[in-house]
Amino acid sequence: MELKHLRAFAALAEELHFGRAAVRLHIVQPALSAQIRALEEDVGAQLFERDRHGVELTEEGALFLPEALATLRQAGRAREVLQQAAAGEVGVLRLAFVSSTLSHLLPVLIRTLEARYPRIELDLKDMPSQLQIRGLLDNALDFGLVRLPLNVSGVHTRMLFEESLVVALAQDHPLCAKRRIQPQDLLGCPLLVLGRKFAPGLYDQMLVGFHRRKITLTIAREMGEFPTLLALVAAGLGIGILPDGAASALPAGVVIRPLTLAMSGAGIGVAWTGLENPRKRALMQVLDELYRASGPASV
Repeated sequence: MELKHLRAFAALAEELHFGRAAVRLHIVQPALSAQIRALEEDVGAQLFERDRHGVELTEEGALFLPEALATLRQAGRAREVLQQAAAGEVGVLRLAFVSSTLSHLLPVLIRTLEARYPRIELDLKDMPSQLQIRGLLDNALDFGLVRLPLNVSGVHTRMLFEESLVVALAQDHPLCAKRRIQPQDLLGCPLLVLGRKFAPGLYDQMLVGFHRRKITLTIAREMGEFPTLLALVAAGLGIGILPDGAASALPAGVVIRPLTLAMSGAGIGVAWTGLENPRKRALMQVLDELYRASGPASV
């Protein structure tokens, strides 16, 4: 039994006319008749009643029809899956992300991938940038949505979008009266920042920016996560400095103000070690389309 025999059977069962079925299959009528005979010999049963008045399914043929159609559908599905796999449209991608991507980047990426590649499954992990880099180098991750800048041998990065710094304040803090915070406004204030071990590039750029203004920061605590930092700001334990993307969900009693401090090259990017399969290339293509303004990749 071959798939062409089942296609011939299904076409004739629907048309109940050898001529129309042959045209539908783009074959000549004798070839269709030969395929039906071969199928009947293989299954050991007559599938059609043929006489000068027309063609009808036998009882055996009527029972066989839904099974034949199911086999054809499964064969089509198998071909589709194989073609999608070859195009990078099937499989699992292990993607880590920093928590500040949850408000915008990650939802947009997930929705776009789901719409375009419904058979690609994302294995998502929330982890700091430095742990992501380790996972990439250990081949435990395929991609990381990281906080840049990062400079690690063997890891490629591409900026997706830059971020500015903001200051998080308790709503009764005197600095809330200002529309923008100048670096000198923070002199002597107890500051809460993300620890260097979690985002060394961001941490170093921030310190360099203040140093250029000849300002020494009073860092009260270095935190591991921005939500914890904001919670301490709400409790009145200090002033927070963080990227604007990390301040999308503020606790009650906390307000933010822009900080006038240039942070060129700081933002959210994608990190990877290789694009060796079509599945990885598919995700990178989606990111390139979503963030066309991103700069060249770096290693």
